[in-house]
Amino acid sequence: MNDENFTPITSKPSLWALSPLLVFLCLYLVTSLIVDDFYKVPITVAFMASSVYAMCITKGLSLNDRMLQYSIGAANKNIMLMIWIFILAGAFAQSAKDIGAIDATVNLTLLLLPDHLLLAGIFLAACFISLSIGTSVGTIVALIPVVAGIAEKTEMNLAFMTGIVVGGAFFGDNLSFISDTTIAATRTQGCAMRDKFKANFMIALPAAAIVFGYYIFRGMDVMPQHDIQPVDWIKVLPYLVVLGTAIAGMNVTLVLILGIITTGIIGIATGSMEFFGWFGSMGTGITGMGELIIITLMAGGMLELIRFNGGVDYIIRKLTRHVNSKRGAELCIAALVSIANFCTANNTIAIITVGPLASDIAARYKVDKRKSASILDTFSCIVQGTIPYGAQMLIASRLATLSPLSIIEYLYYPITIGIFALLSIFLRYPKKYS
Repeated sequence: MNDENFTPITSKPSLWALSPLLVFLCLYLVTSLIVDDFYKVPITVAFMASSVYAMCITKGLSLNDRMLQYSIGAANKNIMLMIWIFILAGAFAQSAKDIGAIDATVNLTLLLLPDHLLLAGIFLAACFISLSIGTSVGTIVALIPVVAGIAEKTEMNLAFMTGIVVGGAFFGDNLSFISDTTIAATRTQGCAMRDKFKANFMIALPAAAIVFGYYIFRGMDVMPQHDIQPVDWIKVLPYLVVLGTAIAGMNVTLVLILGIITTGIIGIATGSMEFFGWFGSMGTGITGMGELIIITLMAGGMLELIRFNGGVDYIIRKLTRHVNSKRGAELCIAALVSIANFCTANNTIAIITVGPLASDIAARYKVDKRKSASILDTFSCIVQGTIPYGAQMLIASRLATLSPLSIIEYLYYPITIGIFALLSIFLRYPKKYS
C-alpha cells in the first residue's frame, strides 16, 4: 500500500453511499430509544460497526486502499486539531478539578448571581464568551465543569444545565467575527463580515431573547441545597486566565496550555498538589479523553468514505434539481449545508463544501449574498449543535459524564433559532436582505 501514489477518484453520486450513516443512527439512536437506555449501545461500538460496513460497501478499491481512504478521513487536519484540543482540555479540566479550581469557581458564581438569574446568567455568559472567542468548543470546555458543579449544588438536571451552555456556545459560534464558520460563509459568498453579521443578528437576537426569558422564568425555582462555601479566590485564577486569554482572541490550544500551566503553579504554591501529582492529574485527564478521541477518528474515517462513495454529491444533485424561486433557492441552500453538516459532523467543512454551489444558486435566483451567508452559517450551526456525534456534543457529554442523546432534548436555543431561520425564509425577513 503506497499512500504517496494513492489518488482515488470520487465515485459517482449515490444514495447507497449514505447507508453507513443510517446504520450508525439505527444502532445508536434508534436502539437506545427502543430500549429506553442511552447507555446500552456504546457510541464507539456503533461507529465501529458503521465504519466496517462503510468499508464493505466501498467499490473499486482493494481492502488495503479502502482502509487507507478511511485513514485519510480520520487524519484530516481538522480532526487532528480537534484531537489536540481534546487532549489539552482533558489535562486542564482534571488538573483544575484536583486543585479545587472548579469548586472555587462554582462558589464564586453562586455568590455573584442571584438564585433566580442563575440559569439566565449561565446562558448569557456562554453567549458572551463564544461571541468573544469565536469557538463553541472553547466555550464548552471552559464552562461545562463549572456548570456541572452548580448543577450538583442546586440539584438541577445536569443534562438541562449542559444544554444551556451548548446552546449559548453556538450563539457566538454563529455570529462571531473570528469564528471559522463566519469566515468560511462570507468568503464563499463574497460579502463583508459586518454585513453578514447584521443579517444574521436580526434572526439570532429574537431567538436568544426568547430563550433568555425562558431561563429567567425557569430560574425562579432554583434554590441552592447547600450553604455557599467561602470563595478560595486564588483557585479561581486558572479559569480567569482561560476566559481572559480566550476573549482576547488567543488560539484555543494556547489558551488551554496557559490554563494547564496556571493550575500547576497554583496547585503547587497552595499545597493542593505536588509536582508529580500535577503530572498525574494531567495524565488522568488525557486518558479520560481516550473514548472521545477514538469516536472522533472513526467518525472522520466513516464520513470520508461516505464522501468518497458519492453520498454528498448525490445530495447536492438532488436538492438543486427543482429550484425555481428565490424562496426555493434559500431553502435549497439551507438544506444543502444542513445535510452536508449531517454527513461531515463539521460545520466549517460543510460550509466550505457547499459554499461555492450556494453562491451560484444565490447569483442565479438573485438571493442577497448577505442572506445566503447568514443561511449557510446559521443552519450549519443548528445541525452541528444538535447531532450527538458532533465534536461539541461529544466533548460536552464527556466533561459532564452524560450520554450525548440525553442532552439533545434540552437544546432550546439551537431549536429556537432553527425555527426563526426557517421563518426568515418563508416570511422574507429581514426585508432588507430578502
